[in-house]
Parts: sequence; C-alpha cells; structure tokens
Amino acid sequence: MYSTDLYRDVTDFAHDTPGWIHSLAAGGTEGGILLLMALAVVGWWRSRKGEERLVALAILVPIATAVAYLVSEIVKSFVNEERPCRAVAGAAASIVPCPPQGDWSFPSNHSTIAAALAVGIVFAWRALAWLVLPIALLTGFSRVFVGAHYPHDVVAGLALGTLTATLCVTLLAGPLTSLVVRLAAGRWKILVRA
Repeated sequence: MYSTDLYRDVTDFAHDTPGWIHSLAAGGTEGGILLLMALAVVGWWRSRKGEERLVALAILVPIATAVAYLVSEIVKSFVNEERPCRAVAGAAASIVPCPPQGDWSFPSNHSTIAAALAVGIVFAWRALAWLVLPIALLTGFSRVFVGAHYPHDVVAGLALGTLTATLCVTLLAGPLTSLVVRLAAGRWKILVRA
C-alpha cells in the first residue's frame, strides 16, 4: 500500500532528524490546534466591530470544528483502522507514545480539527489564510512525522474538516446572522458587538 510506504519514509526521515525537531513536532501536534483556537478567539473579538455576518462567521468557527470532530469520531467508529505505530511492520518507532488499542487511526482527528478551524477562520477573516492554512497542513503532517497516523488518515482528516466547515458556513451563516442581529439588540450584545 502506498500510504504505508510513505508512512515508513516519513517516520524514517523523522528518526534521522535531531531530537529538538522531535520535541517541536510532538508539541506542534497540539500547539498548532491551540494556536488556531487562539486565532479563532481573536477573530471573534475582532469581528464584533464589524457587520453581523462577520460575527456570525466567527461564531461558526467553533461550531463547525465541533461538528467536524463529531463526524470524525463517527467515521472512526465504523472504519476501525489500527494505528500505524502498531500495524506497520518494520517501521521506525513512533516519536510519541502510540495511542491505546481502540483509539482508531482513520481519519486523523487532529487534522480534522485543524482544517475545520483554519477554513472557518478563512471564511471569517480571509486575511489570515496565509497563516492558518499552513498551520493546519503542518499540524496534519506532524501526525505522520511523530508516527501516530498514516498519510491517508491526515489527508482524509484535512478533507473532512474542510468540507464540514464549508458546509456549516453555507448552511448556517444566514440563520446565524439573523440571530446575531437579534442578539445585538438585546442583553447578549456583548457577545456580538464591541
């Protein structure tokens, strides 16, 4: 299988890199998501000075991310793909501890979350695309680099997060904008107006 060979190539390369890169990659797996979350909060705060649609788009970022994560978990429960750190014979040992048995590999939740956050942020704050999209890609790549996922897990996660965020914006931006307009006139205006 091509993905297994690519997994071996990436993890072999990872083991040839210095230890500080291992630490950076292991921390980057979580750090990329935390950075995207922080940017989503900044985007929401910033949007409160703009039009109601921008506020609605900013509020949709965590909603789309939660939906993407839920869909990812449902898919995992049906696919039941074993983690490559246990399943690929002859592969280099994973840099991070291999997740426990039953914590399935396909799709990558980290990649799904990173893509949903990044794409949601782009809808709400297009000027950050140059920053958030590479962060999502690097977060996904780090999952293969540290040995936790196959490349196809990451690609599927990135696609799932992108699709989910796009669908949430397409289906919910209008109704949520109407809700933001109503909230701005009431006691919840702190959430939607600066």
